[in-house]
Amino acid sequence: MDIEAKISELERRNEEAALGGGQKRIDSQHAKGKLTARERIEYLLDEGSFEEIDKFVVHRCQDFGMEKNKIPGDGVVTGYGTINGRSVFIFSQDFTVFGGSLSGPFGEKVCKIMDLALKNGAPVIGLNDSGGARIQEGVVSLGSYGEIFKRNVWSSGVVPQISVIMGPCAGGAVYSPAITDFTVMVKKTSNMFVTGPQVIKTVTSEEVTAEALGGAMAHNTKSGVAHFAEDSDHAALDRVKEILAFMPQSYREMPPAIPCTDDPNRTDIKLNSVVPTNPRIPYDIRDIIESVLDHNEFMEIQRHYAQNMVIGFGRLNGMPVGIVANQPKYMAGCLNIDASMKCARFVRTCDAFNIPLVTFVDVPGFLPGVGQEHGGIIKHGAKIIYAYCEATVPKITVVTRKAYGGAYDVMSSKHHGGDINYAYPTAEIAVMGPEGAVNIIFRKELAEADDPEARRKELVEDYRNNFASPFKAAELGYIDQIIFPENTRPRLIKALNMLKNKRENIPARRHGNCPL
Repeated sequence: MDIEAKISELERRNEEAALGGGQKRIDSQHAKGKLTARERIEYLLDEGSFEEIDKFVVHRCQDFGMEKNKIPGDGVVTGYGTINGRSVFIFSQDFTVFGGSLSGPFGEKVCKIMDLALKNGAPVIGLNDSGGARIQEGVVSLGSYGEIFKRNVWSSGVVPQISVIMGPCAGGAVYSPAITDFTVMVKKTSNMFVTGPQVIKTVTSEEVTAEALGGAMAHNTKSGVAHFAEDSDHAALDRVKEILAFMPQSYREMPPAIPCTDDPNRTDIKLNSVVPTNPRIPYDIRDIIESVLDHNEFMEIQRHYAQNMVIGFGRLNGMPVGIVANQPKYMAGCLNIDASMKCARFVRTCDAFNIPLVTFVDVPGFLPGVGQEHGGIIKHGAKIIYAYCEATVPKITVVTRKAYGGAYDVMSSKHHGGDINYAYPTAEIAVMGPEGAVNIIFRKELAEADDPEARRKELVEDYRNNFASPFKAAELGYIDQIIFPENTRPRLIKALNMLKNKRENIPARRHGNCPL
């Protein structure tokens, strides 16, 4: 065969691989409002940067007539490229080829990409659109899943891992996204579940649709498995770009700072009146968060889940920061099981990738209730303690209003390693709220008073002013500075600048034993 024939053969094979399962299946993918595996990569990566690996790999199955049906690539497109000039490794499951089902070689391709990402210290992005394990291959496909999961664990905290669910993701396949740092789902076209609606109906007689069971909003509102729900494939891929803009390439690097055009000394006098003087009146903590961040831009994460806790990324003077905040607008900002898990996971993610933490505190305590106690609020609440105490990144805390009891401790208090702890003049820091404290401390006096209610009001006001005020905590050194709310942004930026060279080591060990 001469050189021209060989070139023609390569061109033919390239065209065959590019078609995946064929034009008919590509048209079917488009009809569902979905991009193909290659179109997703083309949209996500910088133009012309994608280098494909293992384009011509095919399965090795000889059973069930599979030996007669081999398609180049075998259901997954793998390779590397750049996003905004920064290296990434990527695999994109191709639903047009055997429904995107995973075979032995399919898994080997994914593992090769993950190994390269670890060696080179760069993020891994998985675009998931698969019917699960390829049944014809039996335990071979299960073995491939196991190899992928192992690499997910090895990569955890080493390089950022992002999963995008852009179609079905069922059975064992769901555990890979669950281990990764962020999971983005597409509304109406994606779903995740260990067992599908038909199996559930057979086993438990429950009837449920795939969307209600494992759709994007189900996992963004109820389970907390997913972090984002987007309206389209394009929007989901845009979200990946946004997430990576805050992340370093690996744990060895600092997150990417950008030139800041927002005045670091900017103040906002409106913050002086954001926190109501009446401690029973709610407010939106986002008003404070957005005010202090560069250009008021805040990328909230898990917005629909455990809404009594707010987490997300922003920038202060160009430097990425992780924001954690109690949300008094929901459940008075109480900590419950879901909020505890949401908070702890995010704190650990930020700490793993050198992203400083800014915590806004307005928490009356842990949510009471039999359901919470039996659901394990003790161990779940302990996760927040573990996460903050373990974190060695810069930690800055602002108490805006209530910080009561154990909930005060867990929210990045000075006792859990807070580097700089601020408080607004409206802060109330105490073992419990003034009303509860007065009822206990002055129980006998109130019982004997001529006008118990009038006396109770006097005592509550006195307790609030003298014992629950931020000045008491400041006198003890638990609060470093009581600040005017309008100055929050410049104070945070100055503290971050001071802490930029922070180094802290926890005792040497194999690994801690986080309460799970």
